[in-house]
Amino acid sequence: MKRLILATLVVFAAMPALACETVRVGDIEVEHAWSRATIGADRPGVVYLSIRNTGSTDDALIGVATPISGMPMLHETVVSDGIASMPHTMSMPVPAGQTAALAPGGFHGMLMGLTQALKKGDSFPLTLTFETAGDVTVTVDVLGMGAKEAECPDAQP
Repeated sequence: MKRLILATLVVFAAMPALACETVRVGDIEVEHAWSRATIGADRPGVVYLSIRNTGSTDDALIGVATPISGMPMLHETVVSDGIASMPHTMSMPVPAGQTAALAPGGFHGMLMGLTQALKKGDSFPLTLTFETAGDVTVTVDVLGMGAKEAECPDAQP
């Protein structure tokens, strides 16, 4: 019985480490994918993450897809005359040798037409499409409604 309890604790302790793992495709590394819980399925969700381009050629994020959203898209927060808006954008630059992010107050993934409410503790797959690197699928962790960053030990806003 003690072994079963110990094994269960080890598995649960490893889960955050798996959620924080870096996923690579070509010169692109994606990490710290997270979202906030939603009030219900009729409210849009968001996706935030970090993208590092380790190559010598610029790339761009040109699309997002997930089975939990009927209309996932890229948005960018724009402030004009003190008023913020979040228009749809066709792409987000990922310059060579730099890190770009989907983050609060900047570029972000919008999940319109959710098929279910996003609940704290859940996760879902998200496929990112890059102009050069192609597709990469990551696991997005759903955090609490008040979350401000990923819950990874090395996460930075």
